[in-house]
Amino acid sequence: MSRNFTTAELHAALDDTRARLLAIYAELRPALWQAVPYEKIINPPRWEIGHVAWFAERWCLRQHNGDLAPSRFLADGDRWYDSGRVEHSTRWTLDLPDLDATRAYLAGVLDATHAALDAGSVDAYFFQLSLYHEDMHCEALQYTLQTLGVALPSDTGIRRGPPTLGEDGELCFPGGEVEIGSHEGAGFVFDNEKWAHSERLAPFAIDRRPVSNAEYRAFIEDGGYAQPQWWSEAGRQWLTATGRRAPRTWRRGAQGWERLAFDAWLPLAPAEPVFHVSAFEAEAWCAWAERRLPTEAEWECAAKTFGKDFNPWGHVWQWTASPFAPYAGFSPDPYEDYSRLWFHTHRAVRGGSFATPTRLLDAVFRNFYEPQRDDIFIGFRSARDL
Repeated sequence: MSRNFTTAELHAALDDTRARLLAIYAELRPALWQAVPYEKIINPPRWEIGHVAWFAERWCLRQHNGDLAPSRFLADGDRWYDSGRVEHSTRWTLDLPDLDATRAYLAGVLDATHAALDAGSVDAYFFQLSLYHEDMHCEALQYTLQTLGVALPSDTGIRRGPPTLGEDGELCFPGGEVEIGSHEGAGFVFDNEKWAHSERLAPFAIDRRPVSNAEYRAFIEDGGYAQPQWWSEAGRQWLTATGRRAPRTWRRGAQGWERLAFDAWLPLAPAEPVFHVSAFEAEAWCAWAERRLPTEAEWECAAKTFGKDFNPWGHVWQWTASPFAPYAGFSPDPYEDYSRLWFHTHRAVRGGSFATPTRLLDAVFRNFYEPQRDDIFIGFRSARDL
């Protein structure tokens, strides 16, 4: 995907992501604005959408000769919404603006952002950074609705789950030198993609598509969750802590397995990709199936080499075997906390889900989550050595 935007395209994209953000919570009942139960894996909706506006204002409107100017909109915005300074657990008890004031803040910042983009006084990089930040939070807001068991608004056009998978089988790479990462001059680049470099890969085979519900169900029905030999030490500890015996959104219904899709239990679709699984579950399935997770470099190589035959995105995010780590020579971009705080504690994730805006998708894009996370729209595909 291209990350080069004209000014007109960037204006349109900023409006598009904002419309998506507002639509996701358009029908959220008022009680959930005021009293969302505390969950480590989500943010309160009122905080999250205010943070989106704060981020855009911080990077697109308040920079001046290397200094940070005061907000034109909220005197307490930094105290409320700066995610680098506001502890996650305190976001439920802040004296945040009410819904009307929050929406007014969103609108005011967006109007001013459009004006600043036309004025050309701020590097276009920061407008695109703000755009992608909002895109990511739109998807995170959908995770929140799923976690809370709340219905999607009726007019968002957002799917309840991924499309049915295509052709199965493997794709084989003979091994050799491959290029990983982004080039200078390629348009917008995230700091963790810098820079393009060569890696030597041994011959490997990788699935054409993510692992399906039917394939994962076979592991469950073979007693996979009760057999410790398939699980890593960390995976066994996770099983003990969570009590999982199936993916977090599965249950056995009167007519067979069902999956929770936001507020509704649906019959499990065998040909859809399994998702809402942790990296530990993905690794256990691979051990049982005599497979393995691909490395991050193998995944990127396959996406670039095989293209549509690999079908890298639009279904689910995909775990890799690689820790999220910096490339050689890494240095953070101006938004320093985007990557550097999460190196070596998170797992590298690739692809993109049915809830990911297409403009964010790219073979070089590196997502990252802690391996125990199973609330996100994430599955996996498997690989093997040749």
